[in-house]
Amino acid sequence: MKQILAQIKPYLRWFILGGTLFFLIKTIKDRFAEVAAIRVNAQGCLLLLVALIVTIAAHVWSGWVWTWIVAIFKQPLGVKEGIRVYLVTNIAKYSPGNIWHFYGRIAAVARKGGSRGAATLSVLLEPLLMAAAALLIALVSSGLGWLETDFDYRIVLLQIISLTIVLFGIQPRILNPLLHRLSLSKNKADSTAAQAIELQKYPIFPFLGEIGFVFFRGMGFIFTFMALQSVTWSQIPQLISAFSFAWLFGLVVPGAPGGLGVFEVTAYSLLDNAQFPAQIVAVGCYRLISVLAEAIAAGICFQRGRMKDKS
Repeated sequence: MKQILAQIKPYLRWFILGGTLFFLIKTIKDRFAEVAAIRVNAQGCLLLLVALIVTIAAHVWSGWVWTWIVAIFKQPLGVKEGIRVYLVTNIAKYSPGNIWHFYGRIAAVARKGGSRGAATLSVLLEPLLMAAAALLIALVSSGLGWLETDFDYRIVLLQIISLTIVLFGIQPRILNPLLHRLSLSKNKADSTAAQAIELQKYPIFPFLGEIGFVFFRGMGFIFTFMALQSVTWSQIPQLISAFSFAWLFGLVVPGAPGGLGVFEVTAYSLLDNAQFPAQIVAVGCYRLISVLAEAIAAGICFQRGRMKDKS
């Protein structure tokens, strides 16, 4: 069975990416007249610029939160250097394998004299906290009726149970054994260091920080929609809800680098076309803004790093 899964795994990401792209292309084709009718005026361009700035700020914030996680494991990586490393490596998540941004951060901590085991734990804990934050925002907004779904009370109960499991699962007594096992599977050469490193306290502040990250990313999503259509105050919670669910699925679905394709399909499926006629263009535009924000942040930090090394 494992051999069969190993043979299928290299093709899984292409199957997922191909399926999502086919769905998006067919949707755009079916609604091409609506897409072609959308125009962006000067105010819309300004809002797109705001969306770009907010998204860049969200990634900087996420890098700062990662330094909090690194500090929990008492590793020798300062805040400024940690944010720089995070932003420079962040763009690598779109590369095949979807792990090279993690590898870059682990290597950066090791170059500073830190433990590869501790660095591995930090990069494994970060997406777990991100997923928990997105799940919390999505479930709260869905439970308040901000996102119209066909879920009955049994699905809502299942969501609450899932959130409870995640929140309890990140406490040290439960999380440490899991992190150690994952760390050893990723970095067998540093098994002794990995076993010696433990999470000493509940990561409440990093968790709250990741909630802020998802919220800031959601604001960039909202500004993108505002640039392409009129958005009322009552629609904003629905946009945040849809973004949180879509971003969560893009994070956890395997084989989708950076959630590419999965995020777009999920967001499109959750949003009501009657309320958001510009959703196809807006979701695609937000993906472009997101990648551009990551590239700009990585480029600036990379250039500053080179200047620092020369000096």
